[in-house]
Amino acid sequence: MKTRNEPSPLEIKEKKIYAEWGLTDEEYRMIEEDILGRMPNYTETGLFSVMWSEHCSYKNSKPILRKFPTSGPHVLQGPGEGAGIVDIGDGQAVVFKAESHNHPSAVEPYEGAATGVGGIIRDIFSMGARPIALLDSLRFGELDQPRTKYLLEEVVAGISGYGNCIGIPTVGGEVAFDPCYEGNPLVNAMCVGLIDHKDIQKGQASGVGNSIMYVGAKTGRDGIHGATFASEEFSQEEEQQRSAVQVGDPFMEKLLLEACLELILHHSDSLIGIQDMGAAGLVSSSAEMASKAGSGLILTLDEVPQRETGMTPYEMMLSESQERMLICVKSGEEEKIQELFQKYDLDAVTIGKVTDDGQYRLYHQGEEVANLPVDALAEDAP
Repeated sequence: MKTRNEPSPLEIKEKKIYAEWGLTDEEYRMIEEDILGRMPNYTETGLFSVMWSEHCSYKNSKPILRKFPTSGPHVLQGPGEGAGIVDIGDGQAVVFKAESHNHPSAVEPYEGAATGVGGIIRDIFSMGARPIALLDSLRFGELDQPRTKYLLEEVVAGISGYGNCIGIPTVGGEVAFDPCYEGNPLVNAMCVGLIDHKDIQKGQASGVGNSIMYVGAKTGRDGIHGATFASEEFSQEEEQQRSAVQVGDPFMEKLLLEACLELILHHSDSLIGIQDMGAAGLVSSSAEMASKAGSGLILTLDEVPQRETGMTPYEMMLSESQERMLICVKSGEEEKIQELFQKYDLDAVTIGKVTDDGQYRLYHQGEEVANLPVDALAEDAP
């Protein structure tokens, strides 16, 4: 299971390589002793590091977030899915998603802000809604600093530029300036969509033998460990971590949006679940879909569409390449789904199957490269 000179499980433990990825000594102990009963390999350590990061698990924020009201007579979907849904009457609902992209925007302000917008747009249409508007809430240092002016101009251009290319206007926002945001801006973007109640989707992978399909753009090496990067305290040294910032393609996203909405609206009988590959990429979307359904998964990584050669399981699972979705479809319906996405010149490839054992198993070049409880990655993250 060791490829491309990756550190061995013993080296990961003794040299504390896991700490470089944001795992604490206690978290590593839990993985080794309480969950696996063995030392995790390189790929498995990477999976835990991103899924247990603040950006994915909200482990530090959950106690605070739980104090907010999340239910009510008009709330159709609260926490637990890609976006919230509120009933507006007449069988319709409005779908909301807000998300920060602070660290990426501090390093590469245009792409950081643009890909933040791309991610929340995908969260909206993964619920079955058509995105109709963007908003933002921004904080910067004082404008008398050249760096602040640069960040402001590029962030605003990134938010509006990505949406405009797809046809989703930025209809409102607010901005404030204070020295405390010098060099580390706050970039919060929001997307709003409309949906009919009957079209609401869930990000779940259920039904033994049903297929897991990868749809959208190919996977590259951009954004690897973007989730852990976004969970760290920002420092000047990190300004050069541009490989952790993804690069977006809004025109590809427009194609993906229309293809996914056609799938949801006209082929709902074939679709089990759908979710964006956002933070932590393929591991996050697949593990969360299986965990929410109480299922297990087997994924064959050789089938993942790749735009770079020689990618390892670690790289494929942690890549945060943009404009990608994961769907679960009924067994036997794969060819119909492929034909739909081919109309939009998009990949649609079967990369795995749903199981009932609760295990998350990855295979590459005929070898098992990861085997762990799916809930340990998702629902049971500390």
